[in-house]
Amino acid sequence: MRVPFVFLLAAALTATADPKAVFAQAAPYNPYAVTQEPPPPPVAADGTLHWGTFYKSAAIQKSYERLWNLGACRGTNRAITEPVERNKIVIDNLPEADFQGTVRGTAGTLAGGLLAFSPGPASDPWVATLHPAGVSQLTVTGQAPANVLKPGMTVRLRASVDAKGRGLALVDEFEIVTPPAGFTPDEVRPNRSEAIVGTVVRIRGTTLMLHVDAGRIRRLSLTLAPDAMATINASQFELIAPGDTIKVTGRLWSGEGSMSAGTIFASKVTVTKPPAGEPADAHPPADRLGVNRP
Repeated sequence: MRVPFVFLLAAALTATADPKAVFAQAAPYNPYAVTQEPPPPPVAADGTLHWGTFYKSAAIQKSYERLWNLGACRGTNRAITEPVERNKIVIDNLPEADFQGTVRGTAGTLAGGLLAFSPGPASDPWVATLHPAGVSQLTVTGQAPANVLKPGMTVRLRASVDAKGRGLALVDEFEIVTPPAGFTPDEVRPNRSEAIVGTVVRIRGTTLMLHVDAGRIRRLSLTLAPDAMATINASQFELIAPGDTIKVTGRLWSGEGSMSAGTIFASKVTVTKPPAGEPADAHPPADRLGVNRP
């Protein structure tokens, strides 16, 4: 039975809502220990991600945990313990490799989100999963029309405003960026053409409302040119769309319990938007695609 791919991603994301169902903790799970050591941090000192344990069958693991919590199994029944051990894979022991292709669908957020992509239109997709702690390195670059803007995004642009924060000229280009932690923007001064970094509060038609977290002029109202374009250099998961080019570095599991052609536990993801003006139907949208789930 072939399932529409958009529903497959949604179901997979729901299934991973409980971190123990797929990732467990950041260290291999010892089902026989009465107490557990504190797990290591999700990112090691050398930048390597700790993933922990993957369960081929979440149902088997949950059944075992229920027996363990009830005291019905304490590691003595081999008919139970051996299938439990075979059900586990330590993700950190899988080799890292590089993959690339075209995005076919997304679900979720930067923390634990799913990205389906394939090397060709006839290929079953891999499904890259981002670390549930939100530490996978994600970069989205390229250009897009201004309508990709959403509240909460951060933009950098050059503009001039009056003392009340109203723009004095049309804005025809801007950048969507992800500021580093602890970043503080420069204050906005009236009647000067200068670089402004602000957070999108609202976009309605060609009117862009920004909040700048510094200085006296904090609320800006700017007018975008009808053909305004955004240059993207950000780590915003919601900017990824079907048809984008993607490169993934991660650990592939294509055996029992994997999704579609395989699940990739991604440490690094680079997404490039297609060139401006490329037809939208140059890549098939995710809701027209179907794949077999193992």
